[in-house]
Amino acid sequence: MTSSSLSQTSPVQGLHHVTVMASDPQRNIDFYTRVLGQRMVKVTVNFDDPGTYHLYYGDRTGQPGTIMTHFPWPGAARGVRGNGEIVATAYSAPAASYDYWLGRLTGLGLKVRGGQRFGHPMLTVDDPDGTWVELVFEDGAPVEEWPASPIPSEHALRGFHSVTGWVRDTGAVRELLVGQLGFTEMGSEDDAEGQRTRFRGSGDDDGGAGVGLFVDVVERPGQPRGSFGAGSVHHVALRTRDDEQQAAYMESLMAAGFRPTPVQDRQYFHSIYFRESNGILFEIATDAPGFPDDEPVDELGQHLKLPAWYEARRPTIEAHLPRITSPEYGVTLGTRELGTTPPVHEEDAPSSIQVLTAGRPLGEARVAAILLHGRGATAQDILSLEGDLNLSAFTYLAPQADGNSWYPQSFLAPVEQNQPYLDAALATVDALLGELEAQGIPPQNVVLGASARARAWRWNTPAAAGRGWAALWP
Repeated sequence: MTSSSLSQTSPVQGLHHVTVMASDPQRNIDFYTRVLGQRMVKVTVNFDDPGTYHLYYGDRTGQPGTIMTHFPWPGAARGVRGNGEIVATAYSAPAASYDYWLGRLTGLGLKVRGGQRFGHPMLTVDDPDGTWVELVFEDGAPVEEWPASPIPSEHALRGFHSVTGWVRDTGAVRELLVGQLGFTEMGSEDDAEGQRTRFRGSGDDDGGAGVGLFVDVVERPGQPRGSFGAGSVHHVALRTRDDEQQAAYMESLMAAGFRPTPVQDRQYFHSIYFRESNGILFEIATDAPGFPDDEPVDELGQHLKLPAWYEARRPTIEAHLPRITSPEYGVTLGTRELGTTPPVHEEDAPSSIQVLTAGRPLGEARVAAILLHGRGATAQDILSLEGDLNLSAFTYLAPQADGNSWYPQSFLAPVEQNQPYLDAALATVDALLGELEAQGIPPQNVVLGASARARAWRWNTPAAAGRGWAALWP
């Protein structure tokens, strides 16, 4: 970001939230609430995969800089740490609480590693899926105390301290954080994996105090990339105040070549996403509207909250979600026992498919692209790629999935749990191929393009992989 660009925005304040893939949802809940003493401030679903929970943990109100979120996919294979991802999230703990936390964690049978980082003692422990959770003992900014926490208030965690990413090249992160987002480089030190460099966000409006100020990266040239799975951090979200500031960052990031996504409505904040060249996925999220937007503070985490566009499907979604129990309220959410097959509701069976078109008229084209949108998205969304691809010889066809979802369960679920939806979706593509061939465009002149969620068909069913389609996987 140039100095003139920076003058139009406030520097990014620091961390907003961290999102991780998990496996068993109840184990996840018990660790973050009963072991670490975080409040489960929201129970909702993955907006791109409504058969999967999205669990949020934080302080009493879920203020930015305290929020750890998880997508639990039961049965998911463990991820493997490597370059191009965030590998650890650190909480700030009171400086005098080292002995308390060491005793608590070891007393619960957890393997704990000690160490020092930039002059502060720290402990590292694995969560149930192997995610590295760190405690850095410094007197950071206080957060809103959760009265039902099992941790005495004098030892309670104080929100995030930092995240750690493993990268091939620190310079690329420096260009993003310092050059584009207004972070300050604080210094470097040796790490067991390489050279660790720390970057600091601006903090709150008072000019210094704040939670979640630091992003650390460890340079590991020549080391392998990570493999995503249970325990892997999906993305780290940085914090900005409002939509206006976020829009300014989106404009400047686009000008710098980072290709941020359009703004995504995540119900409790608005988000844009982009990757830096090492592969770490960043998000910029707004402070507002916040987690008390759709339920009172005293009831946060008590109810399954769904966005308006999923409310009509609530009975089906609740039948697919695994049964979990909230330790704070003792209430049970979801109805499915893990290991059982979710029911198929006839009213949710796939219906007729609408197909949107763009580009060269079908009768004039010799090549075609079939574009398949992802979960929660629309045919119109992915059809907008026409302008980016700028292939004037192509005709583009974008089928619209019923309910914005090609299949009801996660792509990690057994194939039979996503039937008959998968077969209907594949039949849609076959029908489009047949229509194109009838118009003089043979299959070898057709490109199949899909978002990340749609291309999960390739992994979910051998039928899709065996059809011999030419494919472009953005």
